[in-house]
Amino acid sequence: MTFTPLELTLLLLGSAVLGVVAFRMLQLPPMLGYLAVGILIGPHALGLAESSEAFHSLAEFGVVFLMFSIGLEFSLPKLMAMRRIVFGLGMAQVVLTIAATMVFGWAIATQLPPAIHIGWQASFALGGALAMSSTAIVSKMLTERLELESAHGRKIIGILLFQDLAVVPLLILIPSLGQRPDALAETLAWAGVKAVIVLALLLFFGQKLVRGWFTVVVKRRSQELFMLNLLLITLGAAWITERAGLSLALGAFVAGMLISETEYKHQVEEDIKPFRDVLLGLFFITIGMLLNVRLVMTHWWLVLVLLAGPVLLKFALIAGLAKLFGASDGVSMRTGLALAQAGEFGFVLLNLAGGSHLMDPLIIQVVLASMVLSMLVAPFIIAKSDQIVMKVSSNEWMMQSLALTKIASRTMSTNKHVIVCGFGRSGQSLATLLTEENIDYHALDLDPERVQEAQAAGRNVSYGDAARRESLVAAGIYRASAVVITYASTPSALKVLHLVHELAPTLPVIVRSHDDTDLDRLKAAGAAEVVPELMEGSLMLASHALVMLGVPLRRVVHRVQTAREERYASLRGYFHGASDAGEEADLERLHSVTLRDSAASVGKCLGEVDVAGAGAEVSGIRRGKGRLDVTPELVLEAGDVVVLRGTAEAVTRAEQRLLR
Repeated sequence: MTFTPLELTLLLLGSAVLGVVAFRMLQLPPMLGYLAVGILIGPHALGLAESSEAFHSLAEFGVVFLMFSIGLEFSLPKLMAMRRIVFGLGMAQVVLTIAATMVFGWAIATQLPPAIHIGWQASFALGGALAMSSTAIVSKMLTERLELESAHGRKIIGILLFQDLAVVPLLILIPSLGQRPDALAETLAWAGVKAVIVLALLLFFGQKLVRGWFTVVVKRRSQELFMLNLLLITLGAAWITERAGLSLALGAFVAGMLISETEYKHQVEEDIKPFRDVLLGLFFITIGMLLNVRLVMTHWWLVLVLLAGPVLLKFALIAGLAKLFGASDGVSMRTGLALAQAGEFGFVLLNLAGGSHLMDPLIIQVVLASMVLSMLVAPFIIAKSDQIVMKVSSNEWMMQSLALTKIASRTMSTNKHVIVCGFGRSGQSLATLLTEENIDYHALDLDPERVQEAQAAGRNVSYGDAARRESLVAAGIYRASAVVITYASTPSALKVLHLVHELAPTLPVIVRSHDDTDLDRLKAAGAAEVVPELMEGSLMLASHALVMLGVPLRRVVHRVQTAREERYASLRGYFHGASDAGEEADLERLHSVTLRDSAASVGKCLGEVDVAGAGAEVSGIRRGKGRLDVTPELVLEAGDVVVLRGTAEAVTRAEQRLLR
């Protein structure tokens, strides 16, 4: 089927939107949605889109911007702080995975038909692809589970960081492996020399040049110019490395490294996201288009073998290495389970190996299918990792019991104390004030380094997960006077509220949240008080301003107290502008509607219009220069300005009822 460029673009956009929505509803990463879309519309399934050179060239820019983002995260201080994990555990994992794959490839090469040849070059490329794990899936799951700072979370992030760095030499090596055997050594040596020369020039001259040039651009105070300059530097560096016979992605990685050392790093990260995510989605669609579903169904047993084999191998290898580096059984197994799946760069390297004709197309197809399947099951494996570890490792029960015993021993003599969930900055500030008021507390935190330092300083804190029933019981929840959740994570807070409601239904729980979005939800779950950071910050700012302007302190305190008692009702929702385009649609907002002569609500009472039935409420009504009291009996007139409060959808429905 032949499409015009516009029709093909619409097909890709429509399919991508539907695919991502479907996978988001299933709580799965969007990347898997892109892969599924590529498989479905590709030449081997519905045949709606044909793979073309121009299509692949455009999709390759997704990898360019991904490598640029990785370069932005590359910092020498960060690497030095984690050097034992990154260059010890991470390097061992990548090297041993490649070595094991090469040994396995050599072992089965004799069992395959003569038509299917697997050389050491193919095994090396395949090992590089299988050594990668999904940064997108794993980091998202760790963030949601509040495990980034846990013992296994740090090991996982360290290994992922080295995997990202290992992609750089692999992008140089794999295309070189496609050369003639007698010219391979010369090709690799020449590629290495060119890489050293180009990188030295970019890093030596580029460092000062990039910082100085960015300063010149920023002083022009133009967002458009800043964005154009960013694209120029990224694609320019990619062009330089490509002209040197290296990969586009290598140049983008170096450009990211250069910018990471400047003060513009965080602004660049935000600006580059739309290009990276859209083009990377296009790249994954092209990967999905490569998959021949019929061929995979024919060799389904081989797909399952290549799914189970690498996943089990990586799990055993990573868990064993983590144990060798001093981790406990539980930490080792959680690290292995989180990293056992394939990753984004695995597709990049596999695609590169296919383009260099290192592997038989059949092998590429079945490996590609097994990698996609491993990423599909990864979120479920990570979600169940605690249960798996508990069932498999007898030592983990003992370690967990020992940790709970330590918590219980520290809280045994306390009574009417406060359980502080999370000992970050907010938790530590609370602990200081409680101590000054001679109120006992005990904090639970998942950052072992923070816990160790705080314990050494005499703070009442233990390593433990407040979202676990056993931890709360060990912390003395039955004897506590209150629970305070000091971190702004609604999913975790809801878990804690559920457990507290089961264990001690009358115990008050105070919850910190980012804003008022989940205030009603947390209140309904049993929170005695919810403290939204943005609302409290606004109140404090306003109270200081009012006092400075001469308003009596007693009146200011009364206003603040009234706002809190009303659950910040007068402060909830705000007028959205162009800069708020990225806000979620379900956030409350304010919207002004001017009633024209032809409006259906003119001459009617406000109660007759039934704005509440649309899911919104009337926050205020202005007539001329005056504000009217909002009552159901108020008769609306032409020229009235009705201020609506609600979600975007509710406000739209209410506006229609007012005007039509």
